[in-house]
Amino acid sequence: MRRCHRLSKGLRIGTLAHLGWFAWSNMRITFKLFASLAPYLPDDAHKNAVPLEVEEGTTIGAILDRCAVPRQMCHLVLVNGFFVPPSARDTRVLTDGDTLAAWPPVAGG
Repeated sequence: MRRCHRLSKGLRIGTLAHLGWFAWSNMRITFKLFASLAPYLPDDAHKNAVPLEVEEGTTIGAILDRCAVPRQMCHLVLVNGFFVPPSARDTRVLTDGDTLAAWPPVAGG
């Protein structure tokens, strides 16, 4: 079920353009998914995290969409440890060095 792809050194421009990842991107973030969302990370993710290279101006929503993460399953979303409500996920722009993390709804008692 691994759907999200990240850039690796040596890719030619446009190699992953159909996914929205570009070799000329100049911003790096860390993307973390937990519990039932973890399968949406790339195969080379380590401990539920993967570094991604993205274009400036990329939003939380764009990352979730490019990795085909079901938005209705993203109950808790944090950027650098701060909660981002669903209403702000399409407008919250990520910056170089940010850590984006998402968890599904959890139940327990």
